[in-house]
Amino acid sequence: MMNHSLFIFITLQLLLIITFPYNTSGQSPASSPAAPVAMSAPAPSPSSPPTDIIRILKKAGGFTTLIRLLQTTQVSTQINSQLLNSNGGITLFAPNDNAFQGLKPGFLNSLNDQQKNELIQFHMLPSFVSVSNFDTLSNPVRTQAGADPDRLALNVTSTGNQVNMTTGIVNATVGGTVYTDRQLAVYQVDKVLLPRDFFEAKPPAPAPAPLKARGSKKKSAEGPADGAADDDKSSAVMIMNNGVWGVVVSIIAVLAFAL
Repeated sequence: MMNHSLFIFITLQLLLIITFPYNTSGQSPASSPAAPVAMSAPAPSPSSPPTDIIRILKKAGGFTTLIRLLQTTQVSTQINSQLLNSNGGITLFAPNDNAFQGLKPGFLNSLNDQQKNELIQFHMLPSFVSVSNFDTLSNPVRTQAGADPDRLALNVTSTGNQVNMTTGIVNATVGGTVYTDRQLAVYQVDKVLLPRDFFEAKPPAPAPAPLKARGSKKKSAEGPADGAADDDKSSAVMIMNNGVWGVVVSIIAVLAFAL
């Protein structure tokens, strides 16, 4: 009977120890002050990647030729850098592959590197323009190709949601928005925008300034020569005349002596 009671007592003690363990100070956790709970700092939100015009066009699809031109001319790097360092934004008119197929065969290959760069810059405005703000632009619209109002003119007209453009060579229409983020706007156009600069003969370079006339020096150089010739002629005539008179005098003297 005693062994059975001892067994029950030990079992109860073990249950108490397991249920309410004591810390090193002999106090139960319920009587000890609560340990401070460490608060983990919230994870920083991932920053958005910088704008990449090539990634945008690849995601949209159908701009293989434009992507190749942007890369070979390095204008894609210029666009990405300009977006990082400028607050004005950029508007890009993006001809799709069907638009480039509408060009005369071999046209792109006939352009040199400078002309290819100018062609791409002609499709860019140095500011962000939303579809609803095209009617606020003043024609001719300045592109990043230059400010020549004749050879690089781009005129834009907007009626409702329809936007048309003309360069004097090509009439194009905006087909839709490819991308916009309030800093970069990319609009699909159904034609490649060709500037008149590629088709009109450029004015000839100004002729070099004429050299100073050397006629006065020639005259002064030739003057003494002509005078010397005249003097020589006069001397010859005088010698000839003197010779004739000498002969005449000699003949008269001989006749007088003979008489």
